[in-house]
Amino acid sequence: MRLTTKGRYAVMALADIASKQGEGLVALSDIAVRQGISLSYLEQLFAKLRKAGLVASTRGVSGGYELAGAPADIRIAHIIAAVDEEIKTTACDQASSVGCRGATGRCLTHDLWDELGRHIDIFLNAVTLEDIIEKRVLGMAAVNPPGGRARTDFMHDALEPALLDPVEAAE
Repeated sequence: MRLTTKGRYAVMALADIASKQGEGLVALSDIAVRQGISLSYLEQLFAKLRKAGLVASTRGVSGGYELAGAPADIRIAHIIAAVDEEIKTTACDQASSVGCRGATGRCLTHDLWDELGRHIDIFLNAVTLEDIIEKRVLGMAAVNPPGGRARTDFMHDALEPALLDPVEAAE
């Protein structure tokens, strides 16, 4: 499974625009310099992002791009889908009746990878551009909120106490 540059760069570019919200239109050439992305590649991505209704553009000398909605309303999953990115965690085609192993069905770990794909989709649908620019992403995937104890009972029982919490192990 791999998220290609298409999806990553589209998210980076829209996060760049979101960070400049209120400062006027943003030129693709400025995004290219700040984010280290090829201008011609950005042009291709922005044609798709504009078609998907995520950005609006104005032509001319003082033209550029702006978000078509509030950063809080633009989900990362929508950006990735807009540039035709597919995050695929299984080797088989979900629409096919033939599994990842051909005529012999699904591989032994198919459900694991399929469920991972669902978790990625849930996560990317939960994160917005506003979360990125406000630096609220770190810890969002934790089972428990950041700052809390993010371990489960089975992990606590299975691991050496010193690996989990040195203070607790000393008690």
